[in-house]
Amino acid sequence: MFLPNRNHKLKMTIFSINNPPNFEIFAEGVVIPIDKPYRWTSADVVRKVKFALQRKLKNKNLKVGHAGTLDPLATGILLVCIGKATKQADALQAEEKEYIAEIELGATTPCFDLEKEIDNRFPYEHITKEKVEEALQQFVGTQEQIPPIFSAKIIDGKRAYEIARAGGEAEMKPATITIYETELLIFDLPKIIVRMTCSKGTYVRAFARDLGLALQSGAHLTNLRRSRSGKFNLLNIIQLEDFEKFLVEN
Repeated sequence: MFLPNRNHKLKMTIFSINNPPNFEIFAEGVVIPIDKPYRWTSADVVRKVKFALQRKLKNKNLKVGHAGTLDPLATGILLVCIGKATKQADALQAEEKEYIAEIELGATTPCFDLEKEIDNRFPYEHITKEKVEEALQQFVGTQEQIPPIFSAKIIDGKRAYEIARAGGEAEMKPATITIYETELLIFDLPKIIVRMTCSKGTYVRAFARDLGLALQSGAHLTNLRRSRSGKFNLLNIIQLEDFEKFLVEN
């Protein structure tokens, strides 16, 4: 199975446990849709895959990267790019994403997810299913979103989260994003589950924050799973332990 790049000069093999490529073509460009484990960083996954492949192929110069960072508390599709496929990371990262987000209404945290403790509570009894569905539709379209301070955004040469964790303050500039679709899957106050599709650069944590404000309450993200990245979906996904097992057994 092949995925051509945007300028059609390269082809990348999409790795599948059921139909794996020959090891010789890894350097030519392979994309592995890994299910990023909970509390792992995207860089953790890249290092794990890189070292495992370097040992298997006896190639210390093999390039490995990823297309589209996932927060440590998120799971789901992380596209790990091998060999010449690393040149396609930007094009892959630019593709539309889909997320399944669990959001708790009536409470906020400094980082908009569970990395920090709840800092404020707000009434949520006035929120109805209809109000949530109406609010969700207001977010569909191109808009300016203020990223979380606890993010990897670069500010004066430093990551925003480094400034935040040091107790500093930083001005987060709005970024232009597009939310293509939103759907309320579960309404069970104070929790809701939302499916959304969006552009590169969208912070779902910030979306949760803004949704809470739109509902005249507060909100934070309690669970997040990336269910699609471009053409890759959960049918393509590979568990990290299954990939490691494949390398050992083949």
